[in-house]
Amino acid sequence: MLPLWLKAFHLFFVIAWFVGLFYLPRLFVYHTEVSDEAGHARFCAMERRLYAMTTIGMVGTWLLGIGLLLAGPEIYLKSGWLHAKLTLVLALSGYHGWLKTRIRAFAERRNTRTAKFYRLMNELPTVLLLIILILVVVKPF
Repeated sequence: MLPLWLKAFHLFFVIAWFVGLFYLPRLFVYHTEVSDEAGHARFCAMERRLYAMTTIGMVGTWLLGIGLLLAGPEIYLKSGWLHAKLTLVLALSGYHGWLKTRIRAFAERRNTRTAKFYRLMNELPTVLLLIILILVVVKPF
């Protein structure tokens, strides 16, 4: 019964994490188009707050995912799909960290990237999420 509770809360935090991973780059798209000081300050505040909530989602995802591994290691450690999934989750964690560097660059007015760049970067978590879902549901190996 405990693994089901862990899984439910794990999924909750995954969803919370991905909300931020999807929306932060979209905020960056809009932030690149702002030229007034009030708009800049507003976007900086929105980005900081969303990143904080996104980080809570990531930490919860990791902690509950580790809890699931500890609750049933014999099932998961022999599964190739899980190793691939964990690799992609590490990549998403790196992407999460990269988002923080972008927040700092905007706050310090050092952003050199275009709105088009952030639109493209906005697709990365979508692609990784699709692959992760296929790995978890289909378990191809």
